[in-house]
Amino acid sequence: MNLETNKQIATAFFGQITAGDLAAALDTLSDDATWWIAGKPGTAPSAGEHTKEQMSRLLRNMAGHLKNGLTMTVKSVIAEGDQVAVEVESLGELENCRVYNNEYHFRITLRDGKISAIKEYLDTQHVIATWYQP
Repeated sequence: MNLETNKQIATAFFGQITAGDLAAALDTLSDDATWWIAGKPGTAPSAGEHTKEQMSRLLRNMAGHLKNGLTMTVKSVIAEGDQVAVEVESLGELENCRVYNNEYHFRITLRDGKISAIKEYLDTQHVIATWYQP
């Protein structure tokens, strides 16, 4: 795959999440894809490495607690080889009226036109304060 195609696959993934089309977003992932989320396991509930199935459950659970979905705005994209780096900002309002507005860096690895690995860096304190504290 060329660099532009890799960038398009990565940015389309975030567009599908924004559109609320989790099935299409998950279809972008290879069956053996891994998704690592920053944070020490045990300190942040979503931290650590996850399978595609585990991320499917996590994303669907998140979507169920958002009033109008989660907007994922791509700020910048660079690519080299099979790697794409994407800077993203999210915005969504939870059912409890808290606002989730986080900034991320995703390192995405592609293989055969599918996302095979994601490393997600974000403000874990904001995640805990918004999603997990009473």
